[in-house]
Amino acid sequence: MAKKVLVITSSMRRGGNSETLADEFARGAAESGNSVEKIALADCELKFCKGCLACQKTRKCVIKDGTEAILAKMNEADVIAFATPIYYYEMSGQLKTMLDRSNPLFGTDYGFRDIYLFTSAADDSDDADERALVGLQGWIECFDKAELKGSVLAAGVDAVGAVKGSPALERAYEMGRAVK
Repeated sequence: MAKKVLVITSSMRRGGNSETLADEFARGAAESGNSVEKIALADCELKFCKGCLACQKTRKCVIKDGTEAILAKMNEADVIAFATPIYYYEMSGQLKTMLDRSNPLFGTDYGFRDIYLFTSAADDSDDADERALVGLQGWIECFDKAELKGSVLAAGVDAVGAVKGSPALERAYEMGRAVK
């Protein structure tokens, strides 16, 4: 049965390395017969969470920006793939803001179960994404029906396009192909 796959990229550089990884995942998932939609946070207006917790009663955020439409798509998705460049050994601020703003989904019968993370870093160490993974795991733990199904790091890439030829692209594509 085809799954609804939502890919959320958080790089402000269009066509950047983390977005390229996400595109390969999306290509693989689509080739496996899944419905795939991509949202680039660079194209969205995202404001910071105010911490008012009104959303826990109303299931809607009091802040009116681009987040409400994204949350609806997250809620309907079976699979969510996040992509982020690694900044100072952590996920981008855009992705962290989106995760914070997903609070209206907490305590609901959300649809997503499988979560993926695609990262790129100028640092060439194999654990350059460790803190981003820990941060995402903290978010996932709040959604007990969801689990991290996989992650791919393209390390040692900085300039746009530097990921071309990286084995990380093939790993991202194969992860997408495995979504069924």
